[in-house]
Amino acid sequence: MATLQSVNRKILFWALQLFGWVGYALFVEMKAIFWEEHALLQLGYAALAAASGLIFSLLLRYWFQHIWMTPPLKRSALTLLGVAVVTGIWSWLKMHYYFQFFETEESLPALEEFIAWFSYSFFIILSWSCLYFSIKFYQALIDEKEKTLQAINLAQIAQLKMLRYQLNPHFLFNTLNAISTLILEKETRTANGMITQLSKFLRYSLDNDPMQKISLSQEVDALNLYLGIEQLRFEERLKVNIEISAEAQTALVPSLLLQPLVENAIKYAIATQEKGGEIVLIGNVRANELHLELRDNGPGLDCKPEDLPSRGVGINNTRSRMLQAYGDKQSLQLTNLEEGGLMISLRLPFEHG
Repeated sequence: MATLQSVNRKILFWALQLFGWVGYALFVEMKAIFWEEHALLQLGYAALAAASGLIFSLLLRYWFQHIWMTPPLKRSALTLLGVAVVTGIWSWLKMHYYFQFFETEESLPALEEFIAWFSYSFFIILSWSCLYFSIKFYQALIDEKEKTLQAINLAQIAQLKMLRYQLNPHFLFNTLNAISTLILEKETRTANGMITQLSKFLRYSLDNDPMQKISLSQEVDALNLYLGIEQLRFEERLKVNIEISAEAQTALVPSLLLQPLVENAIKYAIATQEKGGEIVLIGNVRANELHLELRDNGPGLDCKPEDLPSRGVGINNTRSRMLQAYGDKQSLQLTNLEEGGLMISLRLPFEHG
């Protein structure tokens, strides 16, 4: 089944063909219009010359399609050969028509006469060929550009999926280890609750389309699935405070964008402190941008953000996803708080859900 693009190209080809050869027939007829000589005979000759030219151009088109994939030099030589052959036959036919219409008692023209007809016709056929190849090369360039854009888009999608499906093995290891410990200590109810929470989170993580954006309220719901697991692990050592404005709750964000950042905060700000700590998530809309702040009261950074070691995996993951989704219209910054702890600031375009 022909694609819409191929149908449009066929329509364009035939539109240019008819426009060009009808224009040629009118140009030939101008001789009779200006000199008022044999107007009807000239019109008949012009129609036959244009019709035969159209037919020969179609034959030449098939020839060009046949040699299209040949090396450039060979293609150029075969193109000139085709143009010369078609021009020779078309020139002879036009002379035959002309003398049949206007000089029926004359014999065939001399060689010089044929060369004059050939030169004039060669210019027309060569111009048609140049236009054909120009359009052909332009369409090939457009096709190549579309393929490149499609390849880039597929690569971005693949990268986004890879980033989206990354699951920190430390999270799974710690969760499973905690479940194992609870079972050994015969705290089966808590272990069962953690397994249930883990099952819900993994199902959400795998079933949710990584290319689909969700509202921030849905993102927080998914984040709470993860936090439910961690709160079973850390109990009262983990405190969570979420402050999202009503407008910000409707903002669209890439799914599970915040989970790696919260996981980092738990790993480095909660797990390392005997008394645990607090994680605060704040969301607001300002100047048509969604501003998110994730704060903890841990030790903060002991190095520059660009020098982050393995603890930067979640941050780098989030930064890469934001860059893929929003380009340079986003930012992610890390700041040590004066009162202690780390603040991660996210800025991205506000898209209403």
